[in-house]
Amino acid sequence: MTQLGGFDPASGRNAHRAGAPTLIPVPSLLRSLLSEHLDAGYAAAAQTPRGRTDWLWQLVAAALVAAVFALAWSQARATAPGVRESQQVLVTSVRAAEAATDELTARRTSLTADADALRRSRLAGDATGRQLLSDLDQAAFAAAATPVIGPGLTVTVTDPGVTRDLTDVSKQRVEGSRQVILDRDLQLVVNSLWLAGAEAISVGGVRIGPNVTIRQAGGGILVDNQPISSPYAVVAVGPPHAMADAFDRSSGLQRLRLLESSYGVRVTVAAGDGLTLPAGSVRDLTFAKGLP
Repeated sequence: MTQLGGFDPASGRNAHRAGAPTLIPVPSLLRSLLSEHLDAGYAAAAQTPRGRTDWLWQLVAAALVAAVFALAWSQARATAPGVRESQQVLVTSVRAAEAATDELTARRTSLTADADALRRSRLAGDATGRQLLSDLDQAAFAAAATPVIGPGLTVTVTDPGVTRDLTDVSKQRVEGSRQVILDRDLQLVVNSLWLAGAEAISVGGVRIGPNVTIRQAGGGILVDNQPISSPYAVVAVGPPHAMADAFDRSSGLQRLRLLESSYGVRVTVAAGDGLTLPAGSVRDLTFAKGLP
């Protein structure tokens, strides 16, 4: 019987006891690998009392985190009154500016009406003046400078609220907002109504005329730099039945129906009589060039 694990000085000699195990010499490195499973350095580190040290470091880290949060909370409390006061000042300034703008707009409308009445009284006395008034009326209508009342169509588009983050081939919907309808959707509807025979159009109560833009501003839509919100009402004055037939086949309504099925947008198209469109803003010309 041969036993591994020791060194017998008499190993290899002729004289041996009968039945005694024969010991094979084993080098010290191999014997240490078989008998000692943990390195001496690791064994010494394992015997070091580190539990208390780790607990102390954790306690210090928790104290630092608590101090940072306490400092942030105290600063927030200290600055909160100033922030609220600044917000109140801004709100007051905005409301004052809106009131001043409304007052100036009303005064401009009144002065425009007075000037128009005076001009008509001076020019209506002869045939030349009446022809000039007719030409001015046509130019004012083309410039959307006069209010319009008549039959037509009303296209109402309503955002559904929070929707999925869907996209299409041209532009992503506004992520993280309640808005689905974009400026280009309303632009397409307006262009389709023009092609359908509309004589005058307003979007969100703002008259569409020369140099009037419909554009995106963050999560809102501006028409002639005036913000509008859902539901978006596009009112078109013109022959209602002919416009309805042409608009049903237009790309504008097709896009609205696609948004309706994909995003849950609500779309209604209704004909009506006595639709009222306001006059558009009149801008001063700084440069003009006649057609050849």
